[in-house]
Amino acid sequence: MVLEELLQIPLNNKRVLDCGCGTGILSIAASKAGASDVVAYDIDEWSVDNTRHNAILNNVENLEVFTGDRHVLSHVSGVFDILMANINRNILLSDLPSFHEVMASDAKLILSGFYVEDTDSLIEKAQELGLKLIHRRQIGEWAAITLSN
Repeated sequence: MVLEELLQIPLNNKRVLDCGCGTGILSIAASKAGASDVVAYDIDEWSVDNTRHNAILNNVENLEVFTGDRHVLSHVSGVFDILMANINRNILLSDLPSFHEVMASDAKLILSGFYVEDTDSLIEKAQELGLKLIHRRQIGEWAAITLSN
């Protein structure tokens, strides 16, 4: 669902953040779709190594990958036009303020990795930060939302 949302957004010359990058598929897709700069992170060292490896296999050279959680953002300068996180509800709720801090003025934030019944709590937390819901998706019991500031 994140990939579907991502590919609906013009990415040319956009700066993208992939939170909890896993294999790096979303970062690689963003780069291939025209993003100028992609930053990714994951708490799992294997995932970080795998993302780097997959970037090489796909000739992606504009991707920087960090090991860690949202705190790695303190080591990254600037803001992002597109942010995406496919992580569970509790981590998303905890990390939303950190995501909001690094969003450009017209940025989009794509969230998934949570159940449909968790959607309202995530939207409520996002609205407390001044974010607006612009789209929601559902496949079975899984959900995704896209927000903007």
